[in-house]
Amino acid sequence: MGSMTGTPESTVIGHSAGDKVLLFGGLPLAGLVLGFFLPRIAHWAGGHEWVPFQGPLRLIAAWDSWWVVVICVLVGLVVGVVLAGMALDDTLRVTISNRSVEFLKHQKTVAVPREKVSVAFLEGKEIVLQDTSSRELAREKHDQFKSETPKIAAAFRAHGYPWSEAGDPREADFRRWIEDDPDLPPAVNAILKVRSKAFDDGDKGKADLRELRDELTNLGYTVKDKDKKQYWRV
Repeated sequence: MGSMTGTPESTVIGHSAGDKVLLFGGLPLAGLVLGFFLPRIAHWAGGHEWVPFQGPLRLIAAWDSWWVVVICVLVGLVVGVVLAGMALDDTLRVTISNRSVEFLKHQKTVAVPREKVSVAFLEGKEIVLQDTSSRELAREKHDQFKSETPKIAAAFRAHGYPWSEAGDPREADFRRWIEDDPDLPPAVNAILKVRSKAFDDGDKGKADLRELRDELTNLGYTVKDKDKKQYWRV
């Protein structure tokens, strides 16, 4: 669903022009078609009790007029445009230049200066940047197909960033967190305990996981998540 386009000054990883055409053309068109046929679907569904949302469907079926079709078409079109915008906003856009790496998602930008980056690598679906002390400067989930991930490494290398093909150089230092781990300070254990409860809280949980990970970084610890389990290292 993603692609890479580049210039001598910067390289952008994210949605291609074709992806945007598909999103803002395909989804609104699908919404328009669904809206056009919705009154007919409502008429059909009214005779089948097993179909959910019987109340709204019967209401639409009762309004057998041309303006109902027009309203349904317009609503379907608007919903399609909104969904396309949400899909685009939910996709990570990475701009790599000789000066910095910028991550843009949900209209929020995280910028990391080039001089701070000691190593860059992929860990699963995440792009990770570390400094000379192995502190994580960024950890962002990308949206590229597996076949396109080599382009990510190529982009970082093209702009002079040290790239680790083997992944995290400190991978062997990670340990799985257990509650009240005696090797961790109470404050770190407390944050990890709160994080462990955030995995099943949807979007709010994702925001909490990110925010609490930053707090751990400020305390001198790195944490990563795998299958709703937490792994830490100094």
